[in-house]
Amino acid sequence: MGANPVDFRSNDSDLVAAVDLGSNSFRMLVAQVVNTPSGTQIRPIDTLRESVRLAGGLTENKLLGNEAYLRGLTAIRRFGERIRGFDPSRVRAVATNTLRVAKNAHQFVKDAEEALGFPIEVIAGVEEARLIYIGAAHEVPAVQGNRLVVDIGGGSTELIIGKSYEPKLMESLYIGCVSHSMRFFPKGNIDAHAFKEAELAARREIQVISGAYLKTGWKQVIGSSGTARALAELIEENNFNGAASASGLITRDGLRAMKKHLLKYEHISQVELQGLKDDRRSVWPGGLAIMIAVFDELGIESMEVTDAALRIGVLYDLLGRSQHHDMRYVTVEQFMQRYDVDREQSLRVGNLAGEFLAQLPKSESESRADNIALLQWAANLHEIGLSISHNGYHKHSAYIAGNADMPGFSKNDQTRLAALLIGHAGKLGKLASNAGFHDWRMLFCLRLAQVLCRGRSDSNLPKVKISEYDGSYAVSLSKDWAREHPLTEFSLQKEAAEWERIGRSYKVGLK
Repeated sequence: MGANPVDFRSNDSDLVAAVDLGSNSFRMLVAQVVNTPSGTQIRPIDTLRESVRLAGGLTENKLLGNEAYLRGLTAIRRFGERIRGFDPSRVRAVATNTLRVAKNAHQFVKDAEEALGFPIEVIAGVEEARLIYIGAAHEVPAVQGNRLVVDIGGGSTELIIGKSYEPKLMESLYIGCVSHSMRFFPKGNIDAHAFKEAELAARREIQVISGAYLKTGWKQVIGSSGTARALAELIEENNFNGAASASGLITRDGLRAMKKHLLKYEHISQVELQGLKDDRRSVWPGGLAIMIAVFDELGIESMEVTDAALRIGVLYDLLGRSQHHDMRYVTVEQFMQRYDVDREQSLRVGNLAGEFLAQLPKSESESRADNIALLQWAANLHEIGLSISHNGYHKHSAYIAGNADMPGFSKNDQTRLAALLIGHAGKLGKLASNAGFHDWRMLFCLRLAQVLCRGRSDSNLPKVKISEYDGSYAVSLSKDWAREHPLTEFSLQKEAAEWERIGRSYKVGLK
């Protein structure tokens, strides 16, 4: 059973902590509960991770060996120091697959509770799946329809289909990156036959549930946990997806390219890969084989990645409440609070930029609703850099948006948002040299709105008509209004000159 619900609405400075005793790593997340008008958000403030490899310490008789036992307790004692003094109602510790199957798990949990100072729950596979889904749903962009969440842990793999914040199908399979690596790649030896056997073994497990999952269907696929994150990073850093692919994704082609690279070697210690960490090296082949099996058996082509899903889910479950919001709105609202944004100005700029975008024809491939939302978020956050310095504030805004933890935003979302923020003021040269930037129409609308709203007032805003053709822009407004607002007219002419410098025609017409 979960911990008793806790009401933090009266004090948003309370800290909560989640402890995840996984089969490969032990992790802890300390977070602050932040209440905003759009909902409640978990803001991570401290994380700890220990590579314990608990599953690797299981003997043939399913007993935790002495070395793994001691590694686990040592890590837990360090966790205990960090959360010493926390109220028990604000801490939830869970243990997963290895402690579900170890015959001496009861004794280990007893010793671990003494070391941690708090109770530890050994949760069932389905409960683990439920918490993973809750966490992932709060961390990734909203989607209309179902989403599939895949979490490959050290000793088990959870697959969940849900809608919004509610899981619908939940399964926990006894295949994990540690157990699979130990079974098929003992002592780190690698060959094509063993890898094929590892894939087939994983596919046999997945086949049991694939029919129901394929029948239910999904619009979005999310990979959570350290295995998914590590695979995505390796694919990106070694260009296994190809230069034209979006960053932060696991793709079928990327996995196949990684497998081909792995099979060049006879032992895991010989593998040369940019970004392959030592604590992942021994369990990487098993995780890769399972992920390929998931993609093949369920017909997946690409997967977005998030991290800390189980721990985030544990914390939201601890709070005893469910949110029914797109977490990106909550995140932006929280950032506006944190950086004391001028809300009237952000709304003014956002509304005007949205009106401009609405004047432009929608292409077949454009998701206008998504772009309007992104444009509004950019307007809401375009001045957060003022909290650091007025000089070059747009650079500070972009850095914050590009590097901060922003629950609900994908890596691609943050990249697009940061690009709009760096480009909403100042020179355009750097964006022009960025072949990956495609949001020129949105940037045009945002920059124009920012120029017209310089007076930070709703009064005397002009009626403006805009048009765009093949990357060239035209702005039309009243000659009489421009005569009465010489600073704005001058700013528009400077704006036109800046666009001309990067090879894009920009005409200002006065009628």
